[in-house]
Amino acid sequence: MTIAALLLLLLALFVVAFLAGYLPLQQREATLRAETEAQQRGLPHVSVIRVTRGPDQNEIKLPGTMQALTEAPILARTDGYLKRRLVDIGDRVRTGQIMAEVDAPELDQQIHQAEAAIEQANAAIEQAQANLEQGKANRELARITAERTKTLTERGISPQQEGDQSRAQLAAQDANVQALEKAILAQRSNLTAVKANLARLQEVQGYRLVKAPFDGVITQRNVDVGALVSTGSTLLYRIAQIGTLRTYVNVPQNNVNSVHVGQTAALTVSHLPGRSFLGTVTRTANALDPATRTMLVEVDVPNADGALFPGTYAVVDLSGSRANPPLVVPAAAIVFLTNGAQVAVVQPDLTVHLQKITVGRDYGDRVEILQGLTEGATIVAAPGDAAREGAKIVPVGRDGRP
Repeated sequence: MTIAALLLLLLALFVVAFLAGYLPLQQREATLRAETEAQQRGLPHVSVIRVTRGPDQNEIKLPGTMQALTEAPILARTDGYLKRRLVDIGDRVRTGQIMAEVDAPELDQQIHQAEAAIEQANAAIEQAQANLEQGKANRELARITAERTKTLTERGISPQQEGDQSRAQLAAQDANVQALEKAILAQRSNLTAVKANLARLQEVQGYRLVKAPFDGVITQRNVDVGALVSTGSTLLYRIAQIGTLRTYVNVPQNNVNSVHVGQTAALTVSHLPGRSFLGTVTRTANALDPATRTMLVEVDVPNADGALFPGTYAVVDLSGSRANPPLVVPAAAIVFLTNGAQVAVVQPDLTVHLQKITVGRDYGDRVEILQGLTEGATIVAAPGDAAREGAKIVPVGRDGRP
């Protein structure tokens, strides 16, 4: 047999052996594939998604109410009748500007009476000073008399009783002088008191001119000319400082860590569409209200042009970046059963496990997941009757492929 014939024989044997082994293998694979396809056709095809984290940008839009940075009622500080009214609602005033004048004739009479009391006190002091001088003269006479009597008594010329009387008279005059000195001190104290009373009345008299305590705008006027005003009870005006407005916002507990002092905020109001106002978080309560589980935050907004008004309802945007965004799933992926919220997690063996979760903030079409899931887990996008505990499924991605 030639070499060529031998090679042909070997090639023929190889082909026969290949066909004898390959064809049954292909047939078995085709059979298994058919069985698998049949099995899969019998299993439900369920759309699945992977759990991902929310955006790094934390969206916080909350309602707020604007208030004046400083607002104060202006009350009368003296009794009388309103003589002049120089400002009205909406007028802008400067610090120290006169807003009204009160006519107080009774106060003028009290001032005249206080001035007369001062003159009377000065006269009393002069009289007490004269009495003191006379008392000192009487004491000096008593001293000389006592010295002479003492000398005569020592020589036996004058009786001892006269010496005792002269010394007693000297002691009496000393006591009288001390009393007169105390009387002068009392009169001087009285003078100080009446002067202080006059100064008080003059200070009150200055309150007849009602002045603005700070720069601002008149938001309320409560009296007219001729009205009777009483000290501390009659409201004349209400003034507000609106160059900067403060807006109070109640931030929910889930977002308190995203708000800090110095953060920029954007405010919008309904009566100025298309316009945004930038403000700054100036202070936070650093505590939650137990009733609402919210933290009070103050945002100051510059209002140089006066476009914003105290009492305005505003939407405050406190959005900012966050270091650890929460997990987010579509709202349709959550089922609510008797034992709480759950999602259908697809296990590695393509079976369903109903996992209990804790939900956070609800955005409407999507919901934050606080506990129960891990990033990258596969869940059923819209659990139905097929998503039962332990059920076998065929997961289908968003592209429609298994």
